[in-house]
Amino acid sequence: MATLIPALCSCAGRMTAGERRLAERLEQKLEGDYLLWYDVPVGPKQTHPDFVVLHPRRGALILETKDWRLDTIRKATRQYFEIVPDGQPKTVMNPLAQARHCAIEVVNALERDPQLVQAEGRHQGKLAFPWGHGVVFTRITRKQFDAAGLGEAIEPHRAICQDEMYEDVDAEAFQARLWAMFPHAFGGALSLPQLDRVRWNLFPEVRVAVQGALFGDATDARADGETAAELPSIMRVMDLQQEQLARSLGDGHRVIHGVAGSGKTMILGYRAEYLAKASTPTSKPILILCFNEPLGVKLASMVAAKGLSDHVHVRHFHSWCHRQLTTYGQSLPPQGGGFYEGLVDNVIRAVERSQIPGGQYQAVMIDEGHDFAPEWLKLITQMVDPATNSLLVLYDDAQSIYERARSKQFSFKSVGIQAQGRTTILKINYRNTRQILHTASLVAADLLTADDQEEDGIPLLKPVSCGREGQAPVIIKLPTLRDEAFAIADHLASAHKEGHAWGDMAVLCADWKTMDLCASALAQRKLPHRVRKKSGEYRPGTDAIQVMTMKVSKGLEFPVVALPGVGHMPAAGEDEKEAARVFYVAATRATQRLVLTTSGLSSFGKRLGL
Repeated sequence: MATLIPALCSCAGRMTAGERRLAERLEQKLEGDYLLWYDVPVGPKQTHPDFVVLHPRRGALILETKDWRLDTIRKATRQYFEIVPDGQPKTVMNPLAQARHCAIEVVNALERDPQLVQAEGRHQGKLAFPWGHGVVFTRITRKQFDAAGLGEAIEPHRAICQDEMYEDVDAEAFQARLWAMFPHAFGGALSLPQLDRVRWNLFPEVRVAVQGALFGDATDARADGETAAELPSIMRVMDLQQEQLARSLGDGHRVIHGVAGSGKTMILGYRAEYLAKASTPTSKPILILCFNEPLGVKLASMVAAKGLSDHVHVRHFHSWCHRQLTTYGQSLPPQGGGFYEGLVDNVIRAVERSQIPGGQYQAVMIDEGHDFAPEWLKLITQMVDPATNSLLVLYDDAQSIYERARSKQFSFKSVGIQAQGRTTILKINYRNTRQILHTASLVAADLLTADDQEEDGIPLLKPVSCGREGQAPVIIKLPTLRDEAFAIADHLASAHKEGHAWGDMAVLCADWKTMDLCASALAQRKLPHRVRKKSGEYRPGTDAIQVMTMKVSKGLEFPVVALPGVGHMPAAGEDEKEAARVFYVAATRATQRLVLTTSGLSSFGKRLGL
């Protein structure tokens, strides 16, 4: 069965009856290596073909679908059709010419890529695989097509008629009709990297930045709408499950359970951008919430880079609570111990008294939802406008590193999240190399034992590596924690000489004492660095080594990550399982290189073979 993007269940409502029937036939009568896109903008000019069909051996096919009856067509030429769809005559482009126009846009986008064109011969520079275009008439039979002389306007082999797409039509005969639309057959099969390059060139919104950006690269396109002339040698795109999920998200409550590095935040970003671009001047804002302040800062910078800040508000949870109280004239709790708990309690009570209104947002998206206490989730659910009912919660219980009182009987339904039938699980880790993920799992092995739950419960997911290879993590045993700090400084200095920017690096520590030692060592080695101990001290994009605690790094990623003090984890009196969660979160921040140092004799060092 072919893969349709978006999923049929999510786009059937905006399809015509004929488009829906064709989508069903394409899914049913094409094999699993066929990829189908319905009404997805294509290429730099974002044209909208009805269907794009892609097959590694057959090539690319653009289909235009028409639900016209024969008596709708008054006149047909190779340039235009005169139709009377609702009693009023109008002239439209010949649908085959319309399909060809979209196909040319596809070809022009793909021919920019040297790895997708023929390198030599008389067709040098031309696309390295076949392409075609055609029309599907969902309410005109072949007999009617021939009798009306429509073949004078549209080459008969470039049309599929109503009776040629009945459910009982043989799959082989149906496919033969499709591939008759190709003028030539040539070339070998497209490789998986080439298929990724096709998707990267055609669908800019599924691009994944090689480094840095959490969702999409704001520099992918120039202001004039054309993509940059210099293409990257490696084109990273969402995998097909991620793309189908991102494009298929609709309104209603939805939960995505995903392991670290599975692309949850990227999908959230796609959804936020889609909703923002569809907003009108009277639309309510979109809210993105997270718990960690550095992640909120990073998300806000990404939203700002895309010019979406007017429509998309990014807040970390307690700053949102503070803003709600001040905006609606409610009292703030006294400063001191319990201030943050008081913020939440005051908002909850004000909402209950209707002094803070519910339904303030067109859509609410919660990143790292496992950081939220049940009463927080219940509060936020009330902020969604009932007219859209659009709530997205991203979750990974393995990364739940804050002590929120949550019973084993917790369910999303208990806090007002109605996501039954709209829950998705992502198990593949794309962020980390196989070697980094393996090392993280050595410490967190007990934690990562898969535990499936009923759909409304909280599953514990074991990550599956995407298979990306890299350097084995560097594990260094030293006499003291101070020695560890200097060893890390020297290692990061070497990484910089090898081409890594200072801003690509982070030192993630279990406590402030270790942070101070590492910051001192970096200062003595005269390496640029920033220490994050309180809100406002993390600035994404700064060309300096980031020094922060392991906990607040959650949600971020860096090409080079150093973890000092692993031999002192867990600390005296600390729960070993909770410490393993923190280590797992910190180790999985690294996308390319991981450095671990140890000077203690804790159980974590033993698990790492020291």
